[in-house]
Amino acid sequence: MITAFRWLMSLIFVIQIYLVMALLGILFAPWAIVSKKGALTACKTYCYWVLWTARWMVGIRTEIRGPIPTEEVMIAAKHQSFLDILMIFKAVPHGKFIMKKELMWTPIIGVYAKRLGCVPVDRGKRGKAIAQMVKDVAAEFQEPGQLVIYPQGTRVAPGDYKSYKVGPAVLYEGLGQSCVPAATNVGLFWPRKGILRKPGLAVVEFLDPIHPGVARDAFMADLEERIEARSNALMKEAGFDTDGVHRQH
Repeated sequence: MITAFRWLMSLIFVIQIYLVMALLGILFAPWAIVSKKGALTACKTYCYWVLWTARWMVGIRTEIRGPIPTEEVMIAAKHQSFLDILMIFKAVPHGKFIMKKELMWTPIIGVYAKRLGCVPVDRGKRGKAIAQMVKDVAAEFQEPGQLVIYPQGTRVAPGDYKSYKVGPAVLYEGLGQSCVPAATNVGLFWPRKGILRKPGLAVVEFLDPIHPGVARDAFMADLEERIEARSNALMKEAGFDTDGVHRQH
C-alpha cells in the first residue's frame, strides 16, 4: 500500500514538474528573449519550485555541502539524475552546462540553454567535438559564470561505473581556471530512469578545488578519486552499500 501510494505521488510529481516547466517557459519567454537575466530568473524559479515540491510531495529533502563556487571556475560533477542538475544550478550564481547537442533542439530546454550560454557537444565526433567544445566555451566565458561538466558524460546509477572522459582535463588546461569537483548521492532518491521517487536526504557536495597547473594524468586521477570516494561516502551515509561497487580502469 505504501509503495503504491509513493508511486502515485511520484507520478503526480513528475507530471506537474513538466507542466510547470512548460508554463514557466512560456511565461518568461518574452523577458528571456530580450535578456539573459530573464532566462536565468526563469530557470532559478523552476529549480526552487521543483525542489520545494519534491520535499512535500515525495519526501526528497535537498542539501548543498561545501563552499559554493561563485567565481569563474569549472565544476566537474558526478551525474546521477536530473536532480543534481537542478541542485547545482540553484546553488551557483550563473551555471552553464556542457550538454548533449540533441538537447539544444528540444522545446523550452533548448531555448533557455542557449540563452544561458550552455555549450552543446556532439558526442559522436569525439576528437572534433572536444576541439569545438573548447572553442565554444572560450566564447561563452566572455561573460562570467560557472561551467558545469559531467566527467563520465552521462547519468550513472548508484553502484554502476563509467570511465571518466578526457573533456574536463582539456578544458582545465585550456581555460587555466580552477576545477571544483562535486559529489552526490541523488540517484538513490531520484533515479536516472523510472517514475518512483524515494524519500531521503539528497546531497550535492562541492569539494576543494584543483588549482591550475596540474599535469593531465595527475589531474584526471585526482578528479576521479575524489569524486568517486566522496560520492560513495554520501551514498553510504544514506544507507547504500558501496562496498561492492564495481570499478574499472
